[in-house]
Amino acid sequence: MRRIVLLGSTGSIGTQALDIARRNPDRFDIVGLAAGGSDVGLLARQALDFSVSVVAIARATAVEDLQLAFYAEAQRRGYATGGFSVPAILAGPSAATELAEWPCDVVLNGIAGAAGLEPTLAALRAGRTLALANKESLIIGGPLVKALAEPGQIVPVDSEHSALAQALRSGTAGEVRRLVLTASGGPFRGWSAAQLATVTPEQALNHPTWSMGPLVTVNSATLMNKGLEVIEAHLLFDIPFDRIDVVVHPQSVVHSMVEFTDGSTIAQASPPDMRIPIALGMAWPERVSEAAPGCDWSRAATWEFFPLDEDAFPAVSLARRVGAAGGTAPAVFNGADEVCVEAFLAGRLAFDGIVSTVAAVIDEHLSLRSPAAGSTHVSGNDVTLENVIASDGWARVRALELAKGSF
Repeated sequence: MRRIVLLGSTGSIGTQALDIARRNPDRFDIVGLAAGGSDVGLLARQALDFSVSVVAIARATAVEDLQLAFYAEAQRRGYATGGFSVPAILAGPSAATELAEWPCDVVLNGIAGAAGLEPTLAALRAGRTLALANKESLIIGGPLVKALAEPGQIVPVDSEHSALAQALRSGTAGEVRRLVLTASGGPFRGWSAAQLATVTPEQALNHPTWSMGPLVTVNSATLMNKGLEVIEAHLLFDIPFDRIDVVVHPQSVVHSMVEFTDGSTIAQASPPDMRIPIALGMAWPERVSEAAPGCDWSRAATWEFFPLDEDAFPAVSLARRVGAAGGTAPAVFNGADEVCVEAFLAGRLAFDGIVSTVAAVIDEHLSLRSPAAGSTHVSGNDVTLENVIASDGWARVRALELAKGSF
């Protein structure tokens, strides 16, 4: 029985993780849940469904609403007065970090964005297995995270990196020639750079194969998400950037591949369903029976692979540059991107302005042209948590300034 603390329980990763736990009560015991606080009703239902002992909520002002939601949900279920216990409630910006240290076997970090960094560090310090869906925490805190993590302590939950981890079981590290990350190409595969300038938020949010939150969906459309994943793959598997490739695979059935030195390529294939990598993250190295439906081999199917058009989609090449620079550059890359995506969705930045604005912020950071706190690039093992937080904050402010000036 694995005791699981789930961070980001009301989001896409969290709700799918709970679906797996609900269907496998003999394998998983959900002991704690964390959420931002935007849907206290759902959080209360989840907590009562799994009889968790503790709930963390990032918005301290939502505590009273959460307590009321507990009582309303208990009444709806017909619980007698005193017939249920309200979980302990941790509240505030550090609540998820505190919960990440709670007694358990696995911390599944499904928090979105840079906010997941401190919970990731806390889980590793506490010696928990970290099922990592929050790629940003590894990317922006690379040296900090790697310094804390024991071998095998981090289990990737991104579908691509889960696929790589599975395929890497087929050989030794010395036998790996390259990693091949697959990208769906998003809704604009085959579009030219000129066409991309006209993309609307509604078009960008209409992903052809995956159902995700707005940030990841837009990042998938720009291929910024694939750029982040290249950096993540480098950090997870210690493979140089020149041996990590990206190919476009519209069907999203082959989730990634490992090519070995003898010419063999091992691919992991399954329908686009995140429950498979989530279940593996919770149970690693074991599999969870019937986590999700597999491929239907009784039907004819075609799998296509195309080279990446880096002229129309320059995010991956930018990410390689950022990853090679290392240090605080990935924190700037991610922070600027999050602000630019928000500006695009609000109609304040053109679609093709997302990557170009991030690139401009990176240029300033690496060339030391800006004297503001956090703007100076700190490299390698000199990085501290304070450096990362300062660089992330500066990048957000600078990206917002540049986005305002672009319209």
